[in-house]
Amino acid sequence: MNASLAPKSLHPAIKWMAVLLLFYSFLMGWLGDVPRKVILNESVRNLYFHVPMWFGMLLMLLGSAVYSVRYLLFQQFTDDTQAHSLGLVGLLFGFLGLVTGMVWAQFTWGAWWSGDPKQNASAVGLLLYLAYMVLRSSFEDAQRRARMAAVYNVLAFFCLIPLLFILPRLTDSLHPGNGGNPGFSAYDLDGRMRWVFYPAVLGWTLTGWWLANLWARYRTLTSRAPLPLSKS
Repeated sequence: MNASLAPKSLHPAIKWMAVLLLFYSFLMGWLGDVPRKVILNESVRNLYFHVPMWFGMLLMLLGSAVYSVRYLLFQQFTDDTQAHSLGLVGLLFGFLGLVTGMVWAQFTWGAWWSGDPKQNASAVGLLLYLAYMVLRSSFEDAQRRARMAAVYNVLAFFCLIPLLFILPRLTDSLHPGNGGNPGFSAYDLDGRMRWVFYPAVLGWTLTGWWLANLWARYRTLTSRAPLPLSKS
């Protein structure tokens, strides 16, 4: 594919900000002072990792869905590439969030996997996006692959929202913010933690944007998909 169609590299300031924010959140996450709460104890530090990863995942998948809509409207392969790249990074962040959530559950709920509605819904959501990646590999024709993947991607995102934020609230759940349990903002996200939590969310989001940009540039430069038709 024409190199001129590759997404532009992110500004160095964005890259440096991502690195510094992640370094700061990791440093304070391991060494900073945290409130002492019953049951949670030191495991509350996972709030700086598990939750920002999920925030990053949702923003990456939202961006992926937006680019899929753009592809359906304008039929530009660069939009399909961006949707694929953001979806991959979102899926990566989702798996990291699921693993860190399992570690947290082991310390606070007594089991790596307890069949909690939030855990089950998260697993189903990730399977939806694994199916998206499988779907993309099922078509040899680039236009058909991009069109089918775009439709599926938009539907998958609209399925993900009720899976994560509506269904777990309709039944008993151990997860904060679900099943009548208070969310972290009301329970233990005090002023000290906010100074680390919000930079961590921004750091993971910028890192995801950077990774998606790198993958999109690589895919664009190596793809054999046809060039968009030029308008005369």
